[in-house]
Amino acid sequence: MEITCTAMPETLLESELFGHERGAFTDAKERKLGRLELAHGGTLYLDEIGDMPVELQTKLLRALQERTLERLGGHESIRIDVRVLAATNRDLEALMKDGRFREDLYYRLNVVSVHLPPLRERRRDIPLLVEHFLAKHGAALGECGVAPEALDRLVGHDWPGNVRELENVIQRAMVMATGGVILPEHLPIGPVSAAASVAVDATLEEIIEKKLMECVRGLREHASANLYDLMIGLVEKPLLRAVLRETGGNQLRAAQILGINRNTLRKKLVEHGIDPEALGG
Repeated sequence: MEITCTAMPETLLESELFGHERGAFTDAKERKLGRLELAHGGTLYLDEIGDMPVELQTKLLRALQERTLERLGGHESIRIDVRVLAATNRDLEALMKDGRFREDLYYRLNVVSVHLPPLRERRRDIPLLVEHFLAKHGAALGECGVAPEALDRLVGHDWPGNVRELENVIQRAMVMATGGVILPEHLPIGPVSAAASVAVDATLEEIIEKKLMECVRGLREHASANLYDLMIGLVEKPLLRAVLRETGGNQLRAAQILGINRNTLRKKLVEHGIDPEALGG
């Protein structure tokens, strides 16, 4: 069971957490059990705990310490046995210094802490999340795929709103993508620089694999595409150019670094049309 602490006014949040008796306030026409009581024997997830009003924090702390609560307008102490999970994107230590979050509640909740980095620091998760949201909303909005260029833009975006923003963007793009494929123009986010389009935490192997997946997509029906030789050539040429730039065009030194003999290097340079003198400057 969960409750978001920013989604409702303080009085309503208090009622949702602790429940109320009939007549406790104007619209309280019948008794209502709160989330803490309903979660008895289970788990209650408090989202955005950093935005909970201080007065309500005090009441929550007392309920957690004493394992009892009173519904609004009631006098009966009700026993509860609840495991509480809390999450926030706010700096709780800074809020404590400002007097906007109770220190005792912080230490009461902070038994086990899990820090989840912002989405911009774990860009490799974005393709997996995109796939998840496409499946999640496919029944309601129609099944969609994502063009490689659109996925690059999603991976390169900084996502100040983190996963919630990503899900919102995917939902909107699914509505706009009437052809069943999400294109860059369907995304309400700006283009990204070439540097940002590659995940900052991606390894060289992951970058190469991502590009190779784009190359082989759709080839399963082909009897033969001579793909091995083609891919080796595409990787070999930039490798030779990079090493020659590093050695200032010195073929002997380049051959030593590559672990091949000089004649083999010369042959490969001719095959790929590479002029070592042009790379020596």
